Amino acid sequence: MEKRNTIQKQLVLDAVFRLANHPTAEEVYAEVARSHPTVSKATVYRNLGSLSEDGLLRHIKMPGGADRFDHMLLEHHHIICTRCGCFADAPASGSAALDEAVARQTGYSGVSHDIVFRGLCPECAKAGKA
Repeated sequence: MEKRNTIQKQLVLDAVFRLANHPTAEEVYAEVARSHPTVSKATVYRNLGSLSEDGLLRHIKMPGGADRFDHMLLEHHHIICTRCGCFADAPASGSAALDEAVARQTGYSGVSHDIVFRGLCPECAKAGKA
């Protein structure tokens, strides 16, 4: 079944690109609602899921925190500051080899992963907020 390209879906995609900071679903909803207050939260959440399933956004699952969405689809990882919550891109190297090794060792197919590193951002480290 072919999925429809709706105005709401485009609004959600545009909001994620505009925010460009790995927003949560709540942040995307707030951004959409600023200019289109009649769009419901459920519509934003549904479209974030659909856009992720279609490969137009990356859905980053965050155990113990709000999931995030990324417009950058090139292979990369992420890092979060354990003090202030700053969330940023981190370079990826060897990702394909890691997926292949796990697939080979487990017998799974279509293996992929998301890695989120944790640490103190430079600003928090400089401020001695450890």
